[in-house]
Amino acid sequence: MRRDGILGDNVSSEASIGLGKNSKTWVKRREKWLVVLGVILHAVYMLSIFDIYFKSPIVHGMDPVKPRFSPPAKRLVLLVADGLRADKFFEPDEEGNYRAPFLRSVIKERGRWGVSHARPPTESRPGHVSIIAGFYEDPSAVTKGWKANPVEFDSVFNRSRHTFSYGSPDIVPIFCGALPHSTWKSYPHEFEDFATDASFLDEWSFDQFQSLLNNSKEDQNLEHLLKQDGIAIFLHLLGCDSNGHAHRPFSSIYLNNVKVVDHIAERVYNLLEGHFKDNRTAYIFTADHGMSDKGSHGDGHPSNTDTPLVAWGAGVKTPKPISGNHSDCGFRFVDEHSHDTPTPNEWGLDGIERVDVNQADISPLMSTLLGLPCPVNSVGSLPLDYIDFNEAEEVEAVLANTKQILNQFLRKSYIKQSHSMYFKTFKPLANYSMVLDKIEELISTKDYQSAMELSENLRKLALQGLHYFQTYDWMMLMTVVILGYIGWIFYLVVHVLQSYTGLPSQMMHKEEAVQTDNKMGKVYIFGSLLMGAFCIVLFIERSPPLYHAYTAMTVFLWTQIFSQYQFLNALLRSFQKEKFVYVIKLLAYCAVSLIVLEFLVYSFTERRLYTWCFLIAGIVAPLYLHRAIPWKSWIPGFVCISCWSLSIFTLMPAEIPDNTFLVVVSGALIILIGLAARWLELHYGENKYWQHILNPELTMLKFQMLFPLQAVLVGLSSVMVPLSTSHRTQKQELLVFHQLTNWFVAGFSMVLPLFSAPCLLSRLTSIFLGFAPAFLLLSIGYEALFYAALGLVLMAWILFENTNLYLSKVSRYSVSAKGVDEKASNENGNRSLELSDARIALIFMVLFNVAFFGTGNFASIASFEISSVYRFITIFSPFLMAALLIFKLFIPFMLVICVFSAITKLIRVPRLGLYFLVILFSDVMTIHFFFLVRNTGSWMEIGNSISHFGIMSAQVVFVLLLFALTNIYTKDIQIKSAASLSRKSV
Repeated sequence: MRRDGILGDNVSSEASIGLGKNSKTWVKRREKWLVVLGVILHAVYMLSIFDIYFKSPIVHGMDPVKPRFSPPAKRLVLLVADGLRADKFFEPDEEGNYRAPFLRSVIKERGRWGVSHARPPTESRPGHVSIIAGFYEDPSAVTKGWKANPVEFDSVFNRSRHTFSYGSPDIVPIFCGALPHSTWKSYPHEFEDFATDASFLDEWSFDQFQSLLNNSKEDQNLEHLLKQDGIAIFLHLLGCDSNGHAHRPFSSIYLNNVKVVDHIAERVYNLLEGHFKDNRTAYIFTADHGMSDKGSHGDGHPSNTDTPLVAWGAGVKTPKPISGNHSDCGFRFVDEHSHDTPTPNEWGLDGIERVDVNQADISPLMSTLLGLPCPVNSVGSLPLDYIDFNEAEEVEAVLANTKQILNQFLRKSYIKQSHSMYFKTFKPLANYSMVLDKIEELISTKDYQSAMELSENLRKLALQGLHYFQTYDWMMLMTVVILGYIGWIFYLVVHVLQSYTGLPSQMMHKEEAVQTDNKMGKVYIFGSLLMGAFCIVLFIERSPPLYHAYTAMTVFLWTQIFSQYQFLNALLRSFQKEKFVYVIKLLAYCAVSLIVLEFLVYSFTERRLYTWCFLIAGIVAPLYLHRAIPWKSWIPGFVCISCWSLSIFTLMPAEIPDNTFLVVVSGALIILIGLAARWLELHYGENKYWQHILNPELTMLKFQMLFPLQAVLVGLSSVMVPLSTSHRTQKQELLVFHQLTNWFVAGFSMVLPLFSAPCLLSRLTSIFLGFAPAFLLLSIGYEALFYAALGLVLMAWILFENTNLYLSKVSRYSVSAKGVDEKASNENGNRSLELSDARIALIFMVLFNVAFFGTGNFASIASFEISSVYRFITIFSPFLMAALLIFKLFIPFMLVICVFSAITKLIRVPRLGLYFLVILFSDVMTIHFFFLVRNTGSWMEIGNSISHFGIMSAQVVFVLLLFALTNIYTKDIQIKSAASLSRKSV
């Protein structure tokens, strides 16, 4: 069979006529160009999410705002109990005793308390950044690793005269590692041992601080430094976090750690008060995040976002009886929790006013207590209910906080305005200078209440303005990218209609083609001018280079589309002439396609949907087949059983448990499936329902002992699985002979399908058996059964399409008894694509995704269970091990694509045409995933949203490469002459 196109496909002659150039070489060249364009386009647009969703909120160039009041504290102590849940801190133990007696006495006698609300991702670094620097973690950090500083930012420690810090090596160096006016120390990473009680890490931090004070008695310079104002002391207490991960937050070890941090807070307080005796020390105790019941954190559950906050000492108000009214009822914190959340009765603090804050509000609180400028990028609002100031000082403190946030807004506004040809200002702050003047006037006349109201309102507007400029380019960028994706989809539709359907020859005329070149030239000139104009505007605005790429790609695509306006006009005229029934049919196909694609989108987060999908398919498909095929043919029953057998796997856990017995059973089942296929070849060759996929003339042409050899190799691999595993479980080295046997069986079996008969069923059965040994040797449990079940469903798909083909031919030749050749077919036998062929692409996408999610997915820990590679290699080699694991994941994909290729040959349609339909449908899903990308939430949620978008964007390359790889196995599959089979059927 002659092969054309980059994937070994034939392009129909009739389709080629409509292009205006009959040369198949030109068609082949155009297809190559289209694939290259698709790869470039998806690579460029994939980067757009980092300009839209993950743009740094940090801006530099602002001057700090020096407060106009005397600082109440000379030094401040920040105690952060990493991973401490609010409820475990405040509630009593089983005996009714509270776990933090000292801090409870502070709450009742000398300080203020509340719950600090953290914004997801509730991880250690983002939590500490919001506490100490006053802003919520730069979303771009998710792409750069959260333990490294993605940007330089200001913090309370930067503004202090000197900072003393002790604690974890993951946290302390972030804030003090490059700070010249700091003294810090962290313990080695080896100390963080989950097998022990980690509370000793908290004791280590306290001991270092105690040693500092002891050394100051002999070191005059150190003593002088400690007595200066603006001193910050930071103790990072990691024990609760480590014990929560290792032992869960309900364990006695974690709960005892709460007592440890309370005791450390008491000793720190006694040490400092005894050392300085000046009552000029402020204390803040809090946590960066909580801990879920499972010993993890990261998401927005209250157990992770709610952390304790206790403040006392110099400049902090004393306890206040609870008041029934809140001035800001209806306000929601950054974790979306209500301001008026009731205090649980078991906390025993009902009578004392609770003041909840956003985590970023702690930073301006610390700065105000020390009389320091707020960190220049802080977005926290000063919680006045914690500050013991008179009315004039309160106004000055809030005004300093407001000016600092306003300065960020003005800086972002200036940068954007200086780069924009058409600048849209943030109108609510257009008269900010007048408001500031009014506030100063009110302060001078001692109308502090009015000045406070204006200051707080101005601060809220400044925060809104920061968000306005953070998302200033969103609408433009999202419009350009979405138009680009839509243009690409439209361009693919035009290409498929022109190259793979009979529409061009029906609609276009030779005289129209002569006039096309002139008008196409005008379209290209206009497109070039438009692209140039956009590039000039973006250059003047100093936009990033990728902005140029997004715009140029979009303009280029739409220029290509409008260059085909002659064909589009003819298509529109043809569509208007169609009957109403055809329009309804077209709309129905579009609606069903969108429903299937939306189903696939949601299946990325809920894989159990596939269970319902195959349960329903196991009912609908057999009923459809039963209309024309009697049940005694057992084809409808086989389709039902195979679909239902595959439905159970997406209900199973992604963490695959070890079960060698299941792998052995799977090997036996695979051999039985192969035997059944072989029996069909020998006994059903002349059956009218099987004649398209069986060809007795081709079945016996090649190596006669191939099937027994493949069955033996599958059986051998099944035996080698428990044999190899037993050595590992007995802590024995895998014998070299066993390793070589496994490598030989896996490698040799994948070569054998090339020697199988070119009959469709023979070749696919051989491919199924050929990849089975490698998959079995890389399996640890039920995923080996999934391989067998997937093979059955793929066979059911072939039978379904074969039946459809048989019914369509009987219907067609009963109308035309002359037995003419298939319509729209060329000399190679391929016909043009029809509307109903869209189902092939949709079914392929469903099965392709099932191969992806059937036993987990690429991001699943279970999918990367490293123990399976020990059957091939025992010495640690990360690249080889990763290659083996990825190959295991690719095997189901290759089975699906081999069957897809065989079906295109069976129904005689160009495979590349259906490939373009697959990419078209994939990009509809890509647009949806584009809107689902998240820049808030847990790191896992953010990462998953990026990976889902990236996976769909990469399918243009991924599927193409697998097509090219599997074409080695499927290129010489031969199908009987369609015409002869159809006549024979009739």
